Amino acid sequence: MSRCSRVACVFIISLAATGRVLGAVPSFKAGSAEAFPDRPVTAKPLTLGEVFTRIDHSHPLLQGAGAERLIAKGRLLRALGAFEPAVVNDVEVERFLSSTGSNTRTAGFNDTFVDMRHPSGIRGIAGIRQSIGEATIPDLGFNDDRQQVLLGAFIPLLRGFLMNPEKAELKRSQLAKPRAEVQIAQTRQDLFFGAANQYWDWVAAWKVVRIQQRMLAVAKDRLAQIRRRAKAGAAAPMDVTEAEQGVQRRTESLIAAQRKGEQEAFKLSLFLWEADQPAVPAAERVPAFPEVAPPPSRAAATSEKQNARTDRPEVRAVMIEAELNDIDLKLARNNLLPKLDFEAAPARSPEKFVLGLGYRFGVTLRLPLLQRQARGELTEANAKAQRYALMLKFREEQVATDVDNALSALARAKERIQAASRSLRLARTLLKGEQKRFELGATNVLFVNLRERNAVDAETRLIQARADYEKAWAFYRWASGTWAVGTSDVAQGSF
Repeated sequence: MSRCSRVACVFIISLAATGRVLGAVPSFKAGSAEAFPDRPVTAKPLTLGEVFTRIDHSHPLLQGAGAERLIAKGRLLRALGAFEPAVVNDVEVERFLSSTGSNTRTAGFNDTFVDMRHPSGIRGIAGIRQSIGEATIPDLGFNDDRQQVLLGAFIPLLRGFLMNPEKAELKRSQLAKPRAEVQIAQTRQDLFFGAANQYWDWVAAWKVVRIQQRMLAVAKDRLAQIRRRAKAGAAAPMDVTEAEQGVQRRTESLIAAQRKGEQEAFKLSLFLWEADQPAVPAAERVPAFPEVAPPPSRAAATSEKQNARTDRPEVRAVMIEAELNDIDLKLARNNLLPKLDFEAAPARSPEKFVLGLGYRFGVTLRLPLLQRQARGELTEANAKAQRYALMLKFREEQVATDVDNALSALARAKERIQAASRSLRLARTLLKGEQKRFELGATNVLFVNLRERNAVDAETRLIQARADYEKAWAFYRWASGTWAVGTSDVAQGSF
């Protein structure tokens, strides 16, 4: 076999071994970049599921979003404080003098009771009163009327009943936890989407590096053989120069590809955290592309689109904001009512002591004439309700459009893979034919290099098409809201 034939065979074998690394692969450690090792290092492939797990466990943005749960819990406790029972001990003593000053009376009480308030607006007390001095107890007395059962109620009959500022704050605080969960889901989904896109950019970048390494190795082997042929007088010096130029061009392309791979690795490190700092993934951990999974069926896509209309964090966030505004709307309507309060409680005024420590009953009516504050609050809440209804409709349609857009991206990306695969097969067929012509002396190194570059370009386009297909799947998962409510235990590839 001639030297030219051996060169062609070497190239064909190396081009067919798509997954084989013929050159050195850069190795990265957390926070640093090292030079290329002398030989490839076997390492466990980094899967997308592992990336998601690392995000769930250690990503600062997700941990920071988790603090929203504690904030919501604190807000709920603060709102419940308005309805917290209180134990009260009150001592009142009064000394009464006659007009002449010859007769004095001392009367008072020592009250110990529990003061309780219900979210409905009703307030009640229950306890025991001990009389002091000459005070008498006409109602609910015992122990020779020296002690008294304390029972009291304060009931708003119109304004403040069933809805009041304190209850409104409690209902808002109860929505704080779902609101925090929506924020966490939004952060998680956005992180997963960004990580998936960056992950496949990283995979594609290093696969291009390996192609460039393989092609550089082929060019160096060809250069060595052409030099030997030139020394034997079987090749022209121009062929040697052409082969040397090919080596330099591929070296330049390899350096650019290495820089791209390093850049994508550093970007991916922002989703991979170890010991509170980004960890740059090693290039040896680049996995193979998974099998091309078919796009979801029409029935599955329709079902997931319908679920996304309610499950996507953007939609849920608008729903919660609408619920918060509904609380303000109910409070504003309640504030339009007159204030009518009923009260039944033990007498506590000092002037009542002489007459006896009994009970008092009363009804208070307060009717603002213009109600400008309440009407203003009601107008504002109604306007916000209309705005949230329109915003909700927009979000639902936006989600549906995102799902349709993702399905389109999946379909077109799959077609790109098919077209790129056919283009690569044709490029390799032309390359083999050009190499055969080179063996027969019917062409030169320049045309062989051109065919090789065309084959490399076709393989690079196929790699990018495969990466775009996986990113289209990530877009679909994001659009359907899967990552907002699902688990991080996701299989590598097209899920």
